[in-house]
Amino acid sequence: MKLVLPGLLRDELLPRIAAVAPDATIVWYDRDGQPEAPIDDAEVLLRWFFTSEQLARLVRQMPALRWLHIPRAGVDGSLIPEVLERDIIVTNSAGVHAIPISEFVMLFALSHVKQALHLHQLQAAHRWRDQDLQLRELAGSTMLIIGLGQIGQAIAERASAFGMRVWGSRRTPRPTPGVERVVGEGEWRSLLPAADFVVIATPLTPATRHMFGRAELALMKPDAYLINIARGEIIDEAALIEALRERRIAGAGLDVFAQEPLPPDSPFWTLPNVFVTPHVSWSSPHIRSRTLDLFATNLRAFLQQQPMINVVDKQAGY
Repeated sequence: MKLVLPGLLRDELLPRIAAVAPDATIVWYDRDGQPEAPIDDAEVLLRWFFTSEQLARLVRQMPALRWLHIPRAGVDGSLIPEVLERDIIVTNSAGVHAIPISEFVMLFALSHVKQALHLHQLQAAHRWRDQDLQLRELAGSTMLIIGLGQIGQAIAERASAFGMRVWGSRRTPRPTPGVERVVGEGEWRSLLPAADFVVIATPLTPATRHMFGRAELALMKPDAYLINIARGEIIDEAALIEALRERRIAGAGLDVFAQEPLPPDSPFWTLPNVFVTPHVSWSSPHIRSRTLDLFATNLRAFLQQQPMINVVDKQAGY
């Protein structure tokens, strides 16, 4: 068995591989995705953070590739033609980022109701308080989570702990801990008029690209707050900017954007009712070890021909 792995993680991967597949041959690749030796007979590829073009080049060099693991929950940049057209198992790292991302959602929500950005402006101006302060509570408010995967479920758990009423949508509706009402993936729009917070937590697929646009924004309450920790392309950003400028919704907490890094001239930077963060909601010192532990667990399952964790439906896109 030959594995193609990122040399950047050599020290962390070696003990994990030794425990699961001590006889495996490892070919390391560099930061540009260049392998140190031929990989035409390699069956396993752990993608790290390189481009889709570099991934395509590697996959083309691996006619024996049977399994590709992605270190992210989203696989939109990995389901390239070279992968889709072949019988390659794809697994992702869904769940690995659930804790930090769900905490980040609560940061956005708390920052909104407690006016954290405004309070910091007062501090910078050496002002004790002003008449604009109108602090509110999360308890008793309603959060709609669009996408109840592992991240969405972690968000629901934390929002529920704050005393919020939580609604959510998922492809197959079923009872979900912390969620009072679960609807199908095509039914969440009917819940928008009653939601105080709307959280985008669904994968980016052809079906979800720009699924949240003018019509959906028009259904939201004027005092509702939109949070996106999924992918920027899911939202029609031009429509969102227009709604924020005209105060048709209260504001937005945005960690992801259609173009990243966010261009310096983007209106999002200067809109007073937007909290911009640079796609860091996933970040935590524990992410790498969780990802590699998941890879090792799946490697054991792969070798033993047992069911693997987080197998991606390549046609559905997640």
